[in-house]
Amino acid sequence: MEVPAGLTSGKEPAAAALPGVSLPIPVQITVVSAQNLKTLKSNVLFTMVHVEYNGAVLGDSSKTAVLPDGTAEYDFITSFECSPDGPNSLDVLVQKPLLLTVLEVVPKEKKKPEKITPLGQAVVDLLPLLQGVRSLKVFAPLYAVPASPSEMLHPEATSGLEVTVSTKELLLSATQFSSGNLLSITLEAAYSVPEAFTTDAQQNYMACLQIPAAGEKELPLLFKNGILKADGEKEPLPRPKNWPLGSILAPRALNIPDSFIIGGRYEDEDGELTKSEDKEFRMQAESTKRIVWDTERRCFLDAAAVAVLQKRIAECRYWPVELCRMSMASAGKGKVTKIDKGDEDKQIAFHGVAYVNMAHLLCPGVQQIRGAFRVFNYDDSEVFEKTKIQYSIFRDLRSQLSLVKEGLGNSPVSKAAPSKAPKEEKDSSATYSEAGTFLVMEIKLDRPLVPKRLREELIRRVKELIPPHPALPPRMEGARKVVEDYHKRVTSVALAILREYHELFGKQQADQGVMDHETLEEQKRQLNYELNTSGKYFAFKEQLKYSVVKIVREKYLKTTAFETKEQLQAFLSELYVYLVDNMHIALNKLLSGEDVSPAPPSCATRKQLWLFAREAEANKDLKLASVFYQQRIARDQRSVQSWMDYGAFCLLYEDATKAQECFQQAVCLDPQHIQSLLLCGIAAVKLQHYEEAEIFFEDACCLEPTSIIAWTLSGLFYETQNNYIQAERNFREAKKLLRAQFEEEGRILEAAEGEGKKPSSSSTDPEKIPDVSADKQAVEGVTSKEEATALQQAPEGNLQAEQVHSDFQSSTSQDGQPAASCPAPGPQPLPCTIFMKTVEFLMKVNAIRFVNKALAHELLLSLQEGPSYAYYMALAWSYMLQEDFPRCEECLSEAVRINPLNPNVWAQKGHLCYLQKDFVNAKECYERVISFVEDAEDMHFVYLRLGSIYLEEKEYGRAKNIYLLACDNSASCLTWLGVGIACYRLEEMLEAEDALSEANALNNTNAEVWGYLALICLQGGRQLEAEQCYKYTVKLGLQNEALLQEIRAAQHRFGFGDPSL
Repeated sequence: MEVPAGLTSGKEPAAAALPGVSLPIPVQITVVSAQNLKTLKSNVLFTMVHVEYNGAVLGDSSKTAVLPDGTAEYDFITSFECSPDGPNSLDVLVQKPLLLTVLEVVPKEKKKPEKITPLGQAVVDLLPLLQGVRSLKVFAPLYAVPASPSEMLHPEATSGLEVTVSTKELLLSATQFSSGNLLSITLEAAYSVPEAFTTDAQQNYMACLQIPAAGEKELPLLFKNGILKADGEKEPLPRPKNWPLGSILAPRALNIPDSFIIGGRYEDEDGELTKSEDKEFRMQAESTKRIVWDTERRCFLDAAAVAVLQKRIAECRYWPVELCRMSMASAGKGKVTKIDKGDEDKQIAFHGVAYVNMAHLLCPGVQQIRGAFRVFNYDDSEVFEKTKIQYSIFRDLRSQLSLVKEGLGNSPVSKAAPSKAPKEEKDSSATYSEAGTFLVMEIKLDRPLVPKRLREELIRRVKELIPPHPALPPRMEGARKVVEDYHKRVTSVALAILREYHELFGKQQADQGVMDHETLEEQKRQLNYELNTSGKYFAFKEQLKYSVVKIVREKYLKTTAFETKEQLQAFLSELYVYLVDNMHIALNKLLSGEDVSPAPPSCATRKQLWLFAREAEANKDLKLASVFYQQRIARDQRSVQSWMDYGAFCLLYEDATKAQECFQQAVCLDPQHIQSLLLCGIAAVKLQHYEEAEIFFEDACCLEPTSIIAWTLSGLFYETQNNYIQAERNFREAKKLLRAQFEEEGRILEAAEGEGKKPSSSSTDPEKIPDVSADKQAVEGVTSKEEATALQQAPEGNLQAEQVHSDFQSSTSQDGQPAASCPAPGPQPLPCTIFMKTVEFLMKVNAIRFVNKALAHELLLSLQEGPSYAYYMALAWSYMLQEDFPRCEECLSEAVRINPLNPNVWAQKGHLCYLQKDFVNAKECYERVISFVEDAEDMHFVYLRLGSIYLEEKEYGRAKNIYLLACDNSASCLTWLGVGIACYRLEEMLEAEDALSEANALNNTNAEVWGYLALICLQGGRQLEAEQCYKYTVKLGLQNEALLQEIRAAQHRFGFGDPSL
């Protein structure tokens, strides 16, 4: 029986790359039945099945009748052998499907012979046989053959073949499969191809790249039969990927089941042409002349090949993908013959190459890369410089690869001894570069080359770096508790003795009033006698004994024997006095019925302590600021925010070790706290503990994969480690999240407008917010040289704080991030890039180094449009910390030019002038700030510094009003002190004393408050109080020499107030 022409395709040579099987293993194929054949052709009566694999015919079933329901029972069994040395190696099984053709058999008629025509084709993917499956049962859809009218009649046919494929033993053991990897490469299309490309049937458009196999071998993967399409509609998305089978009878059978080209945003790709200026070009190119393959080739890499692949990528990140047009001569219908030897030199034309950056596959957890890659004209020196490869597949190795025949073999080829190089077709120079040709392709692995750490492992590593602190035993101040127990025992024994007294002498006698001394002594003698003779005295003694032992152990910490009798006697004397004193305390409490009142709590809250610390920072009193931060922690040691704020303070003032301890304590309290993990990473970088830093950043990204700040910070960290590929991937993930956030805000805004509601803020309008990836230069496009230049221009160095804080009203910002514990610029607008959003967080936690790196990226992104207002404000903040006042002034001038109506920039200019002691201009800026309808972010320090300027200029009335505004806004010791000073200078003594009393209640360690109280007491003639206030003034170390001289002059004038005189 003759099989119709066109059913078989060219057989490819064997592959020797995979030593998975040593002996041939039979692969048995059973075609059980066909279903719903009537949907292909309603009058079909007899059919048969034709089975082939890798170009070889495996057999035909017998002629089988089709039942009325469209079913045909074949039960046809055939097989082929899988072996490393045979034509059907593991590599062939990975990428070539089983091809099944259903043939219609028309019985013989009178003078007509039996006629066989193809009805439909199906394919079966054999890849599961390499994945630990020995028996594979599938229902393969049958696709109609276009030569028959069935496809037009029944385009949605649901017919199929029930097929079973099995092996007696596994083709790959579990160890071989787990140690290997499956590599899939999909070549989608070449766009913006040269105008010289035509739809000539004798031209074959091909692309090829080599994958390293074990040893010195290379595994070539050829993509042939590219279809040149003219101008028209873009390729649809999603669209199916195709098998590398060449031409078959049913084109729809070329589609790989459940495998599609999805596409995506250009800026999310891993290749080139991802910048905003490339977007329009790519969109136009996709609808003009192009070559389409949409073909996927797969190969299984064993453990050795995986190791070679990883090593090659590490050695050279760029891999060449060659592109050419191949001429083919026709020798008859449906056949292609070998070209004459004289024409062989003219076979290759338009030889080009694209350089694919494979380094992305070395990033942890990365399994695929997809993108567009520019095609350049093939130049040996350039290819060698970029890829270290000295030969061309199409030009130098084509004789080994049987290029002159249809198809290209999959045999691994040696890297040595290339064949004689043929001449390339002339007049093709500069063609690809002029046309702007680019390839779009995808490279995918079944498992990443570098596994990403699992969340469980990251948690374990973090716990190793930060061991959990053991919980303290539930002991309530040991010494205090044992003394209280002693008091209770004394009270209990005293009540028992009182009851014995009442039994002996009656209660009425005790209530008669005062008795004479002789009667009391007689009653005492009788009571002692009764207690001793009855044994109750020893019982009472035993009750007190245990509590006394605990006092010795817990109060005096005595647990060992004394060395001398003198030490013992001295201790017993001390203990006796202590026990008697506490016995009297307990008896007095019992007889008086009074209890000791607890100490009054401090008036200052945690929020006020945070404000006091920031005030001390602004005044450069770092020791006092540290005290306030520690007091805040002491109020609540389980407050994550308190530990973070103190850590940020330590980070700013170069105590990175203590900062790290604070951040780690915050992580101990809440291991899920993203900001604490990021800050641990920042502190680790400061201490040059880079491995620890990577663990913290990776854990933060894993814990909160939607955190823009975590991904951006992680990218900045990898950049410091010169891991630019991983940095680019993290930046791209952050941009994707930011874009999704803007889109969501845009949808909410549209919904609110649709309901007729006024949106809460116009700043979230996506039309007013620049698209990070489309309207600005993507960070992936920045070269490392440009990055280095920008980073060198960014401010660095040891930084000292000399400016005010922002967001003083709360220690936690509205978005849950830590509020500023250090000087920060007032403006906090909605960031329009991932870097400015990250800068907003970094400025709050004093991460100066990372601020500078993020600002460098922001500068590169804004080369065309110019830096934003927020950029200049953040840069001014950085320069102010370095005391680089001229550059700070330049940045603030630019910020004023961009946004002159923002009160924050004028507040910052006021602070700059104040630090430069230019009080005239500082006063002007501060007055402008308070004249705005909208307050600046740091009004507290605007009020404080403007009030101090008014006091210096002796404008006491205006100073009083400003300080009262500050008290109303956020009261502190310094604001009430300012009110008190102004009132004292206005001779409003009563109001001055009230204000100073408020200041003293908030902070009774401020020497200046005590000094002014001393002056008020001197003015009022209150000698005792004046002396007491003066003693505290001196004891606390008043630094204001002018005030100290004023106090001493007043003491001399009034004749009192100094106890030492």
